[in-house]
Amino acid sequence: MADIAQKIRNTREDFEERIVEIRRTTKVTKGGKNLSFRVLAVVGNRNGKVGVGVGKAREVPDAIRKALSAARRNVFEVPIYNGTIPHEIVGRQDAAKVLLKPAAPGTGIISNGTVRAVVELAGIHNILTKTSGSTNPVVLAQATVNGLKNLLSLEKIAQLRDITPQEVIYGVKKEG
Repeated sequence: MADIAQKIRNTREDFEERIVEIRRTTKVTKGGKNLSFRVLAVVGNRNGKVGVGVGKAREVPDAIRKALSAARRNVFEVPIYNGTIPHEIVGRQDAAKVLLKPAAPGTGIISNGTVRAVVELAGIHNILTKTSGSTNPVVLAQATVNGLKNLLSLEKIAQLRDITPQEVIYGVKKEG
């Protein structure tokens, strides 16, 4: 447990934090209503590492702290090639689907707010996205994360197809 806390402290300096959503939730009980807050946070270094976390608490600052801590614990590596992703992929979570497509330089990030926060902090500069199904920000963020986690690097694609990474990018020349 102590080494996890130390790891979080060490990584805090180089990660940018973004709060995507703060939502007030209510639980109705016999004695009245219990208010609490749910926060969705994204952390990333804009250089291929990103994490998403959710925090719940009775007060907003506590919920933000919990969400950022959860996001730092869930950081993972994203393969990036020329400011975009290496190939097209669909991320799924519950009822949400997020299509992530590589884009040419200069395109920018074409997406909604939740997906934009995740891909921006991952360091992707050019990408086309389309969401369908659920519009819940937490589910959309998780679907985006699932898509990004399933991306393969150019080296891995080349290895699977028994060609060089150069041929993956520019195509294989046909003989004859």
